[in-house]
Amino acid sequence: MAEPMAITPAMSDALTILGAAGIVIPAFARFKINPVIGFILVGIVAGPHLLGGLADAYPWLQAVSINDPAGIAPVADFGIVLLLFSIGLELSFKRLAAMKKAVFGVGAAELFGSAVLIGALLLLLGNSPSAAVVLGLALAMSSTALVVPIAGTTSPVGRAAFAMLLFEDIALVPLLFLFGTLGGAALAGLGEVVWQGAAMIAAMLVAGRLLLPPLFAQAARTKSPELFLSISLLVVILSSLATAWVGLSPLLGGLIAGVLIAETDYGHEVEVVTAPFRGLALGVFLITIGLRLDLPLLLRQWPALLIALGSVLAIKTVVTASLLRWSGSRPAVAAETGLLMASPSETTLILLGAGAAAGVIVQDAASFWQAVTALGLTVTPLLAMIGRAAARRVDREGADALPDGAAEGRTVIFGFGRVGRMVADMLSEHGRAYVAVESDVDAVIAAREGNYPVLFGDVARGELVDRLHLDRAAALVLTMDDPVLVARLVRRLRGQFPDLAIIARARDTAHAAALYKAGVTDAVPETVEASLQLSEAVLVDLGLAMGPVIASIHEKRSQLRSEIMAEAEMTVEPRLGGKRLRDT
Repeated sequence: MAEPMAITPAMSDALTILGAAGIVIPAFARFKINPVIGFILVGIVAGPHLLGGLADAYPWLQAVSINDPAGIAPVADFGIVLLLFSIGLELSFKRLAAMKKAVFGVGAAELFGSAVLIGALLLLLGNSPSAAVVLGLALAMSSTALVVPIAGTTSPVGRAAFAMLLFEDIALVPLLFLFGTLGGAALAGLGEVVWQGAAMIAAMLVAGRLLLPPLFAQAARTKSPELFLSISLLVVILSSLATAWVGLSPLLGGLIAGVLIAETDYGHEVEVVTAPFRGLALGVFLITIGLRLDLPLLLRQWPALLIALGSVLAIKTVVTASLLRWSGSRPAVAAETGLLMASPSETTLILLGAGAAAGVIVQDAASFWQAVTALGLTVTPLLAMIGRAAARRVDREGADALPDGAAEGRTVIFGFGRVGRMVADMLSEHGRAYVAVESDVDAVIAAREGNYPVLFGDVARGELVDRLHLDRAAALVLTMDDPVLVARLVRRLRGQFPDLAIIARARDTAHAAALYKAGVTDAVPETVEASLQLSEAVLVDLGLAMGPVIASIHEKRSQLRSEIMAEAEMTVEPRLGGKRLRDT
């Protein structure tokens, strides 16, 4: 009988990582817990201080633990490169040029302002001036790897955060040289890196413009997704190696590769084919954060660690929020971005290592602040949740400032997503006044930037609805995709305003019937009408005559009307895209 195959450390690490991606993370997503937290917890549990530390005594634990954290570090580093690459795919040279004021203005002020305050505090606590400079600059960094997936780069919060993060990534190499100088190394090499880096970036831009379009065009002609993926990853790797070769950060190479590909006609396809690799590699990076958490150290020094982390979070939050308010951002954006950017970064770990290697900070201090950084990275998703809640509290002036009679003769729209925006556009097209209410502060800010009259507020709160003066409104439109909330609102408002026209979005015919029972004037089941129009298009494209197709669509619509009428015990046919027909 053949002997059972031994589980090697590499196999056990791969099993743990793939198990986290395939089992643990979907479980977190089901309970609406940020997957970032899931990956970090996997690193803590599978790491050397829990299951990994017990693997020698219980060999079967090797299959669910990570035995060689250093072995997966290159994959984690590649995950950050791919993250910057994906950011580049969303950018363009025009957008980068438009961001220069935010990057080199607010971004520089945020980094150096936070560094000065943190360094001054450390200096007062007895650190040497050089150590205070190194620790201040290192801890002022914020996490690109966590902030960008949480906030994106298109929302007001995401744009503000990304501008600051981009400056930090650019500043990484000069800071590494600065740390070497503080440790006694020569500064002569910095000028060489600057001109070599500028030359390399220029060469990459020229080569990208000339070579990438025909290269991806040839890959597209083969209709081979594998070839497309291989070329995409090859471009990323070569770009990262090129910038690293001249002394710049490989992260910058990944970003440039993304921007260059985004300028071609194949950016969207590249984004799709590389998405699984980006997600898995970034997950590995998050697992390594959990591996870095030294649980015995946390237990021994938890008061000092919490005080240190709290001080860093408070300073960075205040500095970031204040700068954003000074630059004209809304209070909600400033509050949320300030908390989101408060934690130290993965680059903080790099700078702490460089400072320790240069002898500027002692190893014990480096280990302490590395633990603070890992702990800060772990709580970043929680800070994002707190920031979002804080933004909602800060930006209540829209709802609170609603003057008496503001809804006089207007249509009131609850919810301003894609459906609410379409309704608003059509009302504007026909010269009808309206006001909308939305609970997502980012959606409110984006709508106001587009000159839509949208108020921030939660329609589940009775006091907000009372302030809207619905007795003076022409109609109420409910567009939220929350069947329970919509039905509850309809029942309550129909009792308060028996003559108010209430039009609600429904998921299907059953939901529409329930809403008619609750008291809506009209319920529009979006899936039904979309399905009927799709069916009509399919039948016509198959060559059937237009007349019989339209007749069958009308017949199906009439059948669905009858079903809703029967279930809702109605005597008036619902519209369902057509004119309401009353029983005679």
